[in-house]
Amino acid sequence: MRYDDRRSAGRQLSGHLEQLRDQDVVVLGLPRGGVPVAYEVARALDAPLDVLVVRKLGVPWQPELGFGAIGEHGVRVLNRDVLSEAGLDSAQQADVEKAERAELDRRVRSYRQGRAPLPVTGRTAVVVDDGLATGATAEAACRVVRGQGAGRVVLAVPVGPSSTVAGLRQVADEVICPETVPVLGSVGAWYDDFTQTSDREVVSLLAEAAHSPADPPPNREVTVPAGGVQLGARLVVPDGAQAVVAFAHGSGSSRHSPRNRHVATMLNRAGLATLLLDLLTDGESGDPSHVFDIPLLAQRLHAAAQWVSRETALPVAYFGASTGAAAALEAAALPGSDIRAVVSRGGRPDLAAPDALTGVRAPVLLIVGSRDTRVLSLNRLAADRMHCPHQIAVVPGATHLFEEPGALDTVARLARDWFTAHLDHPAAAATPPPPRRSA
Repeated sequence: MRYDDRRSAGRQLSGHLEQLRDQDVVVLGLPRGGVPVAYEVARALDAPLDVLVVRKLGVPWQPELGFGAIGEHGVRVLNRDVLSEAGLDSAQQADVEKAERAELDRRVRSYRQGRAPLPVTGRTAVVVDDGLATGATAEAACRVVRGQGAGRVVLAVPVGPSSTVAGLRQVADEVICPETVPVLGSVGAWYDDFTQTSDREVVSLLAEAAHSPADPPPNREVTVPAGGVQLGARLVVPDGAQAVVAFAHGSGSSRHSPRNRHVATMLNRAGLATLLLDLLTDGESGDPSHVFDIPLLAQRLHAAAQWVSRETALPVAYFGASTGAAAALEAAALPGSDIRAVVSRGGRPDLAAPDALTGVRAPVLLIVGSRDTRVLSLNRLAADRMHCPHQIAVVPGATHLFEEPGALDTVARLARDWFTAHLDHPAAAATPPPPRRSA
């Protein structure tokens, strides 16, 4: 697999690091090329980003032969075997370290722009680069961050040779490398765009990450009255939110769905509030007659939309998954509905009543994986009935649950862009617009 560029590689690499979400993680990018990759990893994990500047200590008459490496805070790691073989005395070692320490300090000042380094003591340090060749820099980085007191060291790179990856597993607690190949050639050969990363870009990405909100917006568990029952929900309202997206989960799922929570987090970052909602009570959720009762789910979703609109004074949009997509479309077509947009993830819009499909006025985006062929066909049939602005977005290589690396991030970005583009949609337009569909 080739990568479009470093940012794209970082997004795909993030899919292999989901197990670190909600842990005490700090992401460390190796300058310069590793920082754009690390930036995307940090965003995906909701983790802080810093730069990890290391300098190799080279034998003076053979600089490519490293006898050790240095990092911040006076950290030094030495290779006693090389020192013994090269016969370096303490004075020679000190001269090399003095020169490299000066260059390390200069780079740190340039990149951080006065910001304090992030502490790593006792934390999981995720060391990120844009690829491995010999692995010497990555090894030095892992040893340095271990010397800084990291509780666990994870090395994450998009591509590298199998022999190098195997060797680095002796240095890091875990090595994540999606593309492990027998013969690498060069790291750049695995990228369509491998333009050199500039110091200015490194500084910009670090500054952007530093000024991102350190803490997620507060969330609260709420109870939503709907049709004589009380429904559990999780409401998140970022400062300055422009709209709220109510989630309708599929059969067998709930407000605790990790996939929908992942999407909701990206929407929150974009300034959208979210309501993750259970449309069934605990007693009803195991009964198929309720799970597939689309009109019942739609009525409850409609009631929840009215409640959250009053609660937040914000316009409402819907995000539906699986059977929840049908409920979202039926709810959007109900009299009195004032829904700004609807997005479906791997949904079953074909389960919505035909008059609901023709009656929806809000713009609709149907997101389907290219390998989910049956559901893709059903989405196309349902789209043919719609008279509202609508579009089918096909995620290449994705299956029904979007479990492939980077697929769910693609879903979240598509949903975010659709919602933000249609916040001002006149939901109660009297004359339906001409149909539009693309695949």
